[in-house]
Parts: sequence; structure tokens; C-alpha cells
Amino acid sequence: MQTVRVTDVAPRDGLQAEAVPVPTVHKAALVRAVQKTGVAEVEVSSFVSPKWIPQLGDAADLFALLAPFKPDRVLYAALVPNEKGLDAALMVNAAARSEHGIERLIDKVSVFTAASETFTQKNTNATIADTIERFRPIVPRAHEQGLRVRAYISCVVACPYEGDIPPTAVADVARQLLELGVDEIDLGDTIGAGTPETIDAVVTEVIDALDGRAVNRFGEPSLTLHLHDTFGHAAACVRTALELGVRSFDASSGGLGGCPFASTPERRAPGNIAMATLVRTVEDMGFVTGIDRAAMAEADRVASGLIA
Repeated sequence: MQTVRVTDVAPRDGLQAEAVPVPTVHKAALVRAVQKTGVAEVEVSSFVSPKWIPQLGDAADLFALLAPFKPDRVLYAALVPNEKGLDAALMVNAAARSEHGIERLIDKVSVFTAASETFTQKNTNATIADTIERFRPIVPRAHEQGLRVRAYISCVVACPYEGDIPPTAVADVARQLLELGVDEIDLGDTIGAGTPETIDAVVTEVIDALDGRAVNRFGEPSLTLHLHDTFGHAAACVRTALELGVRSFDASSGGLGGCPFASTPERRAPGNIAMATLVRTVEDMGFVTGIDRAAMAEADRVASGLIA
């Protein structure tokens, strides 16, 4: 049976929009619970200005708490919006090397853009072209330090401002990112608008853009799918993606991470596809995830307790 690679994004994407700050020690407890489940990777935090995302302003402190407890088999990832963010990530690695003898605490850095010009302007105060130029020095510097580089593309199905996004626009952004040398493209259905039909269309276009590069230089999938379950279609989209050959998915313990664009004052929108939903869907399709169900239930419990 084929294995599907799973990344848990609850500590970063799941918590970044929370109105009430989560204590750093509680975030560390979540990461430690998540890494026991058998996931390949945990997206721990982001080195973005606290001015823009206060909830993640403790990234360096969080990594410092985690350093003594990181298992070798699990990758730690961090979002970096620019070179300043990369510098901060490299400082964390230098400190872990000096204090704990860890060669590399952060294994992967992620950059982010979108397939929607309006969303990119509102989210990063830059055009799509500008964001890609920002990444140009990041990729080689990260590679020099032995780091993987993931590139998120948001709004791959629809944008809260522009509406439907053409799959060809997503593939065009993916090609530009691949030309920079990123190791992985992560397609984000930011507002959870995806259906099996729209996911089929965009994944097919991006697979074509990959031009046969299904696996990167680390032997890992070059394409990941990041779904939100806003309208309850995420599981069906996973099935479609698996049929198309996608073998890497993001999910969130406890389903943390409701999309603010899809929420209303009366009802918080469902967040990232829940880890339990992803695992059940993937395994029902005959694939292996390596996720321990008991450990997953415990991680869900910890995650749910953070926003209770």
C-alpha cells in the first residue's frame, strides 16, 4: 500500500487567527502531542511581525521550548514572509545547535503568495510578482543551510474578493515558484470553496506545471494539498486528489483554524480539514498514513482545549 505524507498545521495555521493569545507553553504542549501521532511534519509557527499576527509573536520562544523534545523522525517547519523572517529562523537553529547540539531544529521554511492579486495585496501589501521577488534570495540561502523550502499558493479555487480563480492562473504562479527552486508547492483552498470538480481542475493544471517532478530532491512529494472544510467538501476533495496522484496533505488537530473570510458574527466557519477526517478518508481509500489513532485523539483533545 502507498503511503500518504501528512503535515499538521494546527500550531501555526490553526492558531494564528485566534483572538485570545495562547500561552507559549500550551502551544508547546500541542506540538509535543501532535508529533507523537506519527505525522511527518509539524508546522510550528511563523516568523512574521507580531504587529500583523500577534498570536505568533512568540515563535523563537516556542522553538526554544521544543528543542529538547524534537524527535528525529518529525520535521519542524516555520513560515517566513521575507529575508528577515529567514534570518530569525536561522538564529533559532544556531541557538539550538549551540545549546542542545541539534544540527537543525527547523527543517523547513515556507514562503507564501496567492493566485489572486487582490488577496495578495491585502495579505502581504504586495503584488504576486513582488512576493515572488522577495523569495528569490530566500530559496538559495535556505538551501545552503540544508533547509527544505515549501511555497504556499493561497486562493487556488476561489478568492473572497475576486471570486473564482482560473486553474491556469494557479499553475502560472506554481511555475514561477518552481523556477526559483522551491522544493514543494502547497495548494491552499483558503476559503474552503473547493469541490471535487474544481480540485480536479487545479490539481491537474499544477501537475502539468510540475513537468514530471512528482518527488523532490529529498524524496518527498513535490505537491501538497491544504484544504479548509468550510462547506463540508474537504473529504470528497481529498478522494479526488488521491485519484489524481496527490500523496501529501495538510490537516489540523482538532480542525483548528477557521477561515475569518468565511465566518459570520453568529457562526465560526469550520477550519482546516481535521486530522481525523483526513486520516479516515485516506485510509478508507486504501492508503497508509502511519497515524496512531490513540495519539491523534489525544492531540485533538489538547488542540480543542486551547480554544475552549
